[in-house]
Amino acid sequence: MGKVYLLAIVAVLSLGSLFSGVTELSPSDLLEGLTDKQTRVLIISRVPRLVSTLLSGMSMSVCGLIMQRLSQNRFVSPTTAGTLDAARLGILVSMLVFTAAPPLVRMAVAFAFAWVGTYAFMRLLGRVRLRDPVFIPLAGMMYGGIIGAVSTFIAYRYDLVQNISSWLLGDFSMILRGRYELLYAVAPCLVLAYAYANQFTIAGMGKDVATNLGVRYGTVVQIGLGIVAATTAAVVLTVGTLPFLGLIVPNVVSILWGDDLRRNLPATAMLGAAIVLACDLLGRWVIYPYEIPINVTLGVVGSLAFLYLIPRRAAHAG
Repeated sequence: MGKVYLLAIVAVLSLGSLFSGVTELSPSDLLEGLTDKQTRVLIISRVPRLVSTLLSGMSMSVCGLIMQRLSQNRFVSPTTAGTLDAARLGILVSMLVFTAAPPLVRMAVAFAFAWVGTYAFMRLLGRVRLRDPVFIPLAGMMYGGIIGAVSTFIAYRYDLVQNISSWLLGDFSMILRGRYELLYAVAPCLVLAYAYANQFTIAGMGKDVATNLGVRYGTVVQIGLGIVAATTAAVVLTVGTLPFLGLIVPNVVSILWGDDLRRNLPATAMLGAAIVLACDLLGRWVIYPYEIPINVTLGVVGSLAFLYLIPRRAAHAG
């Protein structure tokens, strides 16, 4: 029943997203007939914003769940494993090397950097003897900080600081028809994640156990990292950074519904969408008619939740 309520919350928040904004638009207007201006606002702005919010929240939350299972650590996510920072570095490199490249080329470069960055972190994680649940994400944040420092240096060197700053800022206010369709690439990633859910669960038990159970451990890990890298590249290139989302949502879902990966994937996707919708609406209402970027509201909520989860998860692990 909890998942049914969660679906209802997503539906209500989705309606709130459609009918929130400077241009007045309400459900009664749909029944009575929209003006030309209202129709344009709905089709060009509100619907694309809602779709991008749902896809971003769902996909980044599922990415966090996959990374936590493969790394066997509850605090690993695209935020704490350098994935987001590597994707931004890829976007910066694509701007320098492929100056007039279309978005798909930039996404391909960002995907390659995100995959390499995440793979390098996972290899580093395998060599770390200290398996403390809090140490690993802190090491990941330092690892991401190094990648971010490289990005900043290159940006200063080539006078691209303002450009790279735009990729640091998660914001849905500029989402319009024709500027968000790249996010549709995350849909097959979500389907693939559900198809391989059981194999991700087995791979999360370790290489030896997975091999004994007939799972090709290396292949499954590469598929998981590919899903994470492709999703992160698409979201960062279209929306920007969504901090802590992939960290918080899987932990909350596991506390409420256990650790069955396949069963929890829909709940993880719905909760991620609900949190991003709620934070986006909060940013649109607090200083109306202006907006607070989503990475600010989500960063505050996520950091507070992270501080709450650290002692709880650490005590459970101990």
